[in-house]
Amino acid sequence: MRISFPKRIWYFILSVGPGIFGIGYTIGTGSVTTMVKSGSETGSMLLWHLVLCCLFSWVVMEAYGRFAAVTGDTAMHGFKSKLKFGKILALFIILGIIAGQWSSYTGIIGICSNGIYETVRLFIPDLPAVNYWGVLGISVFILFLLYVLLLVGRYSFFEKVLVVLVSIMAVCFLLTMFIVLPPPETIVNGFVPKLPHFKDSELLIAAFVGTTMAGPTFIVRPLTIIGHGWTRENLREQSRDALISAVMIFIISASILICAAGVLFPQGLKITRVLDMVGTLEPLVGKFAVALFMVGLISAGLSSTFPIMMVAALLIADYRRGELDTSSVLFRILAAVACIFGLIIPVLGAQPIIAQILTQVFNVFVLPIVIIGAILLVNKKEIMDTSRAGLLLNFGLAGALVFSIGVSYQAIVSLINSF
Repeated sequence: MRISFPKRIWYFILSVGPGIFGIGYTIGTGSVTTMVKSGSETGSMLLWHLVLCCLFSWVVMEAYGRFAAVTGDTAMHGFKSKLKFGKILALFIILGIIAGQWSSYTGIIGICSNGIYETVRLFIPDLPAVNYWGVLGISVFILFLLYVLLLVGRYSFFEKVLVVLVSIMAVCFLLTMFIVLPPPETIVNGFVPKLPHFKDSELLIAAFVGTTMAGPTFIVRPLTIIGHGWTRENLREQSRDALISAVMIFIISASILICAAGVLFPQGLKITRVLDMVGTLEPLVGKFAVALFMVGLISAGLSSTFPIMMVAALLIADYRRGELDTSSVLFRILAAVACIFGLIIPVLGAQPIIAQILTQVFNVFVLPIVIIGAILLVNKKEIMDTSRAGLLLNFGLAGALVFSIGVSYQAIVSLINSF
């Protein structure tokens, strides 16, 4: 029986196993806002940089996934039990990731609630341009609904939800990209390595790396590999899953950047508020394209919410090597604390885009430690045996480490100069 093209695409997305969590973690509103800001201010100049980030992300996902499939162990517990000074390393990573993820969560909820309100305003223009209580009410409703779903769900349920959200996000951004597609030569030129030079360009590049090479994506991967039931017998599937995840992260991120490069960059328009996305796009591409983009933005935010609400409990269970119990008191408390963090930006009425960019910058500081951990684990002969890292994987991990250290250094220098 002949399978239609849409069904083939759907089956392909369903074939992504644990990698769907990687996509959900990585492509959130932080990624969307960073890509939009990059595209609006630099055009397609950083497409080559995106390729590099996704390439290194694939390498690190492969390393952590291979470790989990071979040993049946998780990242934090692996550090604690198998590495000298591993406890200190694990605790540093846990604290760094939780701080980064919870701080970014408030921007995610702020952008989602503002995005929903602005999308409604597209079709009901009589609504006020600024509506503090309306946006706050949407934020509270989103968090309440997510919290309830989190308490009743299990891993397989979250995976299915993420498949739906990631699919909607990908379709919306790709369709929008084709609607506003810039000249082909503009896209091709983006793959020629060059860097922008303007005020705070280093911070933008750091945010670019922080949102694409996401530490939580790598650290949580062993948990999702084990949760999916993969073992040493599934090394080929694990490698394929890591590759597909990295490729999809590139395709979705590139489509967002190209949208902004095609519409906002030629107009010299810069984005500092969610309202700017709607206000500047609508006259140029119409309500339909803007609505598509905003639905993609909201799906991106919601696809990140489950992993972020779970991150503290996931990492603690990882460290203890205990199973994640979504009905435990600790899980419910940590998820509730994450929700409280999510309300900070909406309650203050602050601009979530600026906050989201800054939190992505801070994510790069824990990244080198995460990569060092991967190098140490996959090269330990007594636990990896014949599956330990070879020349190519070690070369890729070394490149990722040097790259992450360089970006972290530039981010620190840029932050110091900014203040």
